[in-house]
Amino acid sequence: MFSFCTDPATLPQWQWFACYLTTPTHFAFYRSFLMVMLLLAITAPVALALGLVGAMAVRSRIWPVSWLGKGYVNIVRGVPDIVFFMFVPIALGQGIEWVFHHIQCPDWDQPIRQGNDFIVCREAKVPGVNAPAWVRNAYAFSMAVVAFALVFGAFAANTLYGAMQAVPKAQIETAEAYGMTRAQAFRRIIMPQMWVYAIPGLSNIWQILIKATPLLFLLGLQDAVYWARELGGQKTSLYTYPHPDWRMWYFLALLCFYLFLTWASERGFARLNNRLSRGQATAAGERHRRGAT
Repeated sequence: MFSFCTDPATLPQWQWFACYLTTPTHFAFYRSFLMVMLLLAITAPVALALGLVGAMAVRSRIWPVSWLGKGYVNIVRGVPDIVFFMFVPIALGQGIEWVFHHIQCPDWDQPIRQGNDFIVCREAKVPGVNAPAWVRNAYAFSMAVVAFALVFGAFAANTLYGAMQAVPKAQIETAEAYGMTRAQAFRRIIMPQMWVYAIPGLSNIWQILIKATPLLFLLGLQDAVYWARELGGQKTSLYTYPHPDWRMWYFLALLCFYLFLTWASERGFARLNNRLSRGQATAAGERHRRGAT
């Protein structure tokens, strides 16, 4: 906040906007964009790791492991995303409190389920009853990461499984004929090559993940959509900075942000795909070979 912002009603237009755009609520709006970026930065590698484990489970020759992998992929892909986003934080949160309740309050003689209420002792509350606001926000954010990673991990698992199957079988058989074990063939033949086939699918999942970030609003986090609606709404003279309905401009800023994010992502994936295609027996790899001769 600038020093000349003591009385906004007397300020010229440019100073009025300078003061208006530097209010604490606007800084919360700016931080919400960082929260979106942080969610993407954490969720993407976690979802990719889950997807890799899921794809390996689906390919497993051990039937219970394969069934578990197929069950995870098919169930999560078949249920609407929003249901998982609402279900996972509640179920996981109550599961954690249920465990803490039995550890912290072994002498508790009341049922935890009392009708529609889930009641645990005070010591088992997560986050704690007197936890500061930043702890509560961090807890809600971690729950959002888990929910997003579970959902998009299933889509990544299906994509990676298809990419593993796309690696020429003759190469795997040749590797095994030269004495490699199944694990060695997977690590040295399948893993290096499958990314070329997986990149287009992973690119789509990444774009969908970006589009899904406004659902943070439903998980109780004050994201960019929340602040755009709050700040853009009409403010009467009761407010320090009264203005008409400016939601269109705030949502236009969101539109530009997401368009830039998807454009930059598309270019990044194109460069990654181009790099991984070198030396591969694919159309892109063939173009590289012809360009090198």
